[in-house]
Amino acid sequence: MTDPILDDVQALLEKEFGDKRILEQILRAAQNEEVISNFERNYVRKLAEKHLGKKPLVEKKIQEEPKEIIPDVIPPPIPKPQTIQTLSEPPKIKKSKSQNNKFMLGVGVAALAVIIIVAVSLSGTSDISPTTNIDPTSSATKLFSIKTDMPSYNKGDIISITGTTKASIAQVSLSISNSENQIVWSEQVNVKTNGQFSTLTFAGGPGWGNSGTFTLMAESNSEQTKSTFTING
Repeated sequence: MTDPILDDVQALLEKEFGDKRILEQILRAAQNEEVISNFERNYVRKLAEKHLGKKPLVEKKIQEEPKEIIPDVIPPPIPKPQTIQTLSEPPKIKKSKSQNNKFMLGVGVAALAVIIIVAVSLSGTSDISPTTNIDPTSSATKLFSIKTDMPSYNKGDIISITGTTKASIAQVSLSISNSENQIVWSEQVNVKTNGQFSTLTFAGGPGWGNSGTFTLMAESNSEQTKSTFTING
């Protein structure tokens, strides 16, 4: 089914309204049936209302039900304790008065002693492997990354955010904090089937100030990653 945003984006590009780079990015996402963020949809809707005569829509906020978090790490199975077999009581050898029987008795006792020594040494050896603790900073975690399209912006610029994570993750929480560690922007974005996610935001608003270094943070389950950029006054 064709996304209705496609017609508005094509019309805006034809009439040269809005940011061409952003509109072309949204056009490609709509044509490929990829996920389009709420920020991108609102951007197109406002341009369409202003330049194409579209009527404002009354948005209804849908409260998302919390999704059950399934841990990615499966604990290794606990090995069963090894069963130690007890040797049966050695057979009783009847004594004989003859020299031949005494010799056979001595050989039998020596052989039985060797068997007991070997059995005890084998039973004392445990084949239980040590439990391996999985480090959350393993190579799978290193797949979680985020960045901005530029290292520095002016007030009012559009910031393009992209990142990658595990393909099994459904959503990623994004936030931007100022130099005083105060959150000035946040959004939850959907992750594509290939593990990639993206969105857009403006460099400015309450708490942004005039200039400084800002931290972009991405969180998913117990994992997080971040990067920094600057705003010029």
